[in-house]
Parts: sequence; structure tokens; C-alpha cells
Amino acid sequence: MRKSGEGLDAMAKYRVVATCYSPVQDGGLAARMITQEFAAHRLHHHNVHCSFSDGMFTLIAENDFDAKGLALLDEFADCMSAYTEGIYSDMKVKSVTSNEN
Repeated sequence: MRKSGEGLDAMAKYRVVATCYSPVQDGGLAARMITQEFAAHRLHHHNVHCSFSDGMFTLIAENDFDAKGLALLDEFADCMSAYTEGIYSDMKVKSVTSNEN
């Protein structure tokens, strides 16, 4: 069983998982574009990965400032608006784990 925060980047304090639903046709492409967007322009988040399965997007990222996951959620919403033409719903922070003791 994994301990809270285990596996986090040494610089990161928080690992945030955010999800949302979207009925878009090519969710896989949108997920790749969101991952690339974070890698190129949202450098304050690390180890970012977005995936799509059965209509659900999942975004995972690490950072040192977002204890509630709301900053990541806000940026995720920006990307969803851009890469799914604003067709999404039920966006939420699924979990936040910390490597602080």
C-alpha cells in the first residue's frame, strides 16, 4: 500500500488529481494537447499527465503550492474550454495528497 505523498517529485508537496466529463469525439487528442499545454506554458506544475477514458478526463499534476487543488482545477478548466470547445461538465478535484509529514 502506498503512503500519502510517496513517489512525489522531491520539490513537490502536493499531488493533485482532477477529473471532468466530456462527450467529445477525440478525447485522446485533447488529453495529449492538455498535457503538452502544461509542459510548455504552465511550468509551475510538474509531472503533469492528462488521460481520457469513457468520456472522463483525468489530470494529474504535482506542485508546491496547491494544497486544495483549486489552482490546478482552474487551469484545467481553461484547457478544457480551449481543447474541447467548452463541452464539459462535472469538473472536480478528486484527491490531493501531500508529502509533508
